[in-house]
Amino acid sequence: MTKPADVPTPKDPTRADQLSVAVIGAGAMGAGIAQVAAEAGHPVTLVDSQPGAADTALERLVATYDTLVAKGRRTREEADATLARISTLTTADMRTLPPVGLVIEAVVEQIDIKRAIFRQLEEAQSPTTVLATNTSSLSIDAITGEATTGHDAALHGGRSPALTHPGRVLGLHFFNPPALMKLVEVIAGSDSDPAILDDACTLMQSWGKTPVRCTSTPGFIVNRVARPFYGEAQRMVAEGLADAATIDLALRNAGFRMGPMELTDLIGQDVNYAVGESVWRQTGQDPRYAPTDYQHDLVRSGRLGRKSGQGVFRYDESGTALDAHPDEVLATRLVGGPLRTDPVARTVAMLVNEGVDLVARGEATAADVDTAMRLGTNYPKGPFEWLAEIGADTIRAQLAELDAAYPGGRYRPSPALDTDDGSTEADLTHVTTMWEQDQASAALGIEALEVGVDGASGLGFARTRMRVVESMVNGHDILHGGYLFIFADSTFALACNASGRLTVAAAADISFLTAGHLGDVLIAEARERVTYGRSGITDVTVMREDGEIVAEFRGRSRSLPPR
Repeated sequence: MTKPADVPTPKDPTRADQLSVAVIGAGAMGAGIAQVAAEAGHPVTLVDSQPGAADTALERLVATYDTLVAKGRRTREEADATLARISTLTTADMRTLPPVGLVIEAVVEQIDIKRAIFRQLEEAQSPTTVLATNTSSLSIDAITGEATTGHDAALHGGRSPALTHPGRVLGLHFFNPPALMKLVEVIAGSDSDPAILDDACTLMQSWGKTPVRCTSTPGFIVNRVARPFYGEAQRMVAEGLADAATIDLALRNAGFRMGPMELTDLIGQDVNYAVGESVWRQTGQDPRYAPTDYQHDLVRSGRLGRKSGQGVFRYDESGTALDAHPDEVLATRLVGGPLRTDPVARTVAMLVNEGVDLVARGEATAADVDTAMRLGTNYPKGPFEWLAEIGADTIRAQLAELDAAYPGGRYRPSPALDTDDGSTEADLTHVTTMWEQDQASAALGIEALEVGVDGASGLGFARTRMRVVESMVNGHDILHGGYLFIFADSTFALACNASGRLTVAAAADISFLTAGHLGDVLIAEARERVTYGRSGITDVTVMREDGEIVAEFRGRSRSLPPR
């Protein structure tokens, strides 16, 4: 994969002996990420600006490993080796960090602080260093781009400068606690280099994590799609349709690990509210994401959940709720009854709508959305699994009923629900025009067998056929590699233009696995793997008609402006 000259990566970024890691922020998330990296064998520097914070975090990790050893989950040697890989550093100036291959920032969710950190890192770290943020809701582009508002801009005469090399910046959003949660959202800014994103996914897999990809959409996947899980319950309680404990029980009975009320008490009402408000503001105050007065009142009154002793429920010192007494009969009766009073149907319809809408915008794939919601929130199913089970017609009708009962835009259905498979109809006019004018493909006799857009993911696919004729082979009747490349590239172009983005190739790699011979009939199958707004990745497999693979091709596309 072609990469910018100023953004190289290690030969094998998954090898611990080739990659040192710095984690900025020694809170629970930062310390947990440092633990995960050290467990994977990397030398880790845990950094914090507050005196003693990093050392205290390391002491807590020592206590954690003592417990793991006592329970037989680690040997003493394994624990000591992991802890020995972690060093601490106290500094507010990130230009004093030692040279590393990867930096993961995990400080407070304040854009000015993050921008200042990344500017210092860019100034001091090698161009080979990959810079990642663990932000849960802030835009990658806002971190890397120019700003004219905020404290940081004021310090720079009213204009905070953009990063010079934003291609090496991405999001790596871990979930709490990082040592236990498998999910990591790998987030692409508009300028993030796709090859670095690929490397990041491979690295996360080597750390025992399950990476999912998304663009830098507000809230990314989990915090965007999950907003209705909290909001529907809060609105039902505020309206007096059922009490909080009963709604929680109804959703637990439906397979959710925790109810929304007890979960927000566990997360912290202030934390959950702040994420929701961030998504709402970043979406132009879209009514779908408007924070509830119910939760705002909890935060304003200091009822933050378990950590304050009271949130939706009251808690004793052990964290046990003292007043969560559900009505079991009512919890059963609500489900399957009128939609307005059915917490399960209301919640699932909204979760499906969010997932479908996110994929239709090209911000993630359906498979990654389902994986993210199962692993990141412990939902019993992903939105697209529910969509396949319930059907787009039913979901659309439910949303229409809720929209009529509560007008204002919160329940408007995604346009992607207009077809039964949850996707909009693909307009292939420009693809047909492009193919008719493709003289190189015509000269090789390439036939387009199938072109379209996957209903679940919104990503393009294509299938073509080519016969190897005498003009394509050398003296040994073996197909010239250049013709094979053109065959794969033509199929790639069909797939990545099918989704309507009007794209051209920016870079490509091909691996020749077996030789093509005179008389072979070859089939190429291309499928867009993911899109990142202005670019995307498409995989192509070239095979004989009997299924034997001849070559594997991966292309990166970039969008052209409309003509």
